[in-house]
Amino acid sequence: MLKKERLMHILQLVNTNEIVTVNDLIGDLNVSDMTIRRDLDELAKAGKLHRIHGGAQKIATVEKKELSRSEKIVVNDALKEAIAKTAAQELKDGDTIYLGPGTTLEPLVHYVDPQINLRVVTNSLPLFERWKDTSCEVILIGGNYRKRSGAFIGSLAEQMLKELKFTKAFVSANGINDADVMTANAEEGQTQAQALNNAQEKILLLDETKFNRNDFYRYYNLYNFDKVITSDGLKEDTLKHYSTYTTIKKA
Repeated sequence: MLKKERLMHILQLVNTNEIVTVNDLIGDLNVSDMTIRRDLDELAKAGKLHRIHGGAQKIATVEKKELSRSEKIVVNDALKEAIAKTAAQELKDGDTIYLGPGTTLEPLVHYVDPQINLRVVTNSLPLFERWKDTSCEVILIGGNYRKRSGAFIGSLAEQMLKELKFTKAFVSANGINDADVMTANAEEGQTQAQALNNAQEKILLLDETKFNRNDFYRYYNLYNFDKVITSDGLKEDTLKHYSTYTTIKKA
């Protein structure tokens, strides 16, 4: 089998089975361990698959059209509730927190101890609506309104966030692939990056379906997050791989 045919065969197996091991490929293709590992490294470098310990994993692609907030809110809602409940345990009395846009962060308000004193800063209108009637001090960052996500973004939002400091920042993402943390809109990503840069502790909330997934704009490096809080169904191989970048906590 020619190298090109072998690479195409490997990619087809990965996309069909989602995960393949080096030993599986050795048996299927009757080539050496070293050859398979070189092939997998080459395909990973080309962005065709995701390299994991002992094999490879399929990379999920983004939807052709970005889902709106109203569409996203019903997707994996039980997973998002579990993640938010776990994230609420990170909050301490006296914290000043930034909350980025995203339906994974919206349930957080339901699990916060009402006795603790918080200052909450957000550029998300849906999050502001959820927090405004609590006892917390709530600050809404203005800017250009992005209807699809309900977020205020752009240079005005970034300038306001540049002047603020946070003890913790909680954000989400449409996908992560190795160290790349991604979202669908560049301006929205840049606004979140500005808030993260001003936070002492950076926490990423996303469910298990967002791992090994690409999206349009890379807005932050996973190495720079202090912690990722995800759902309980994350596969052990995936957990092991991403734990080399940062701390992963299952809800």
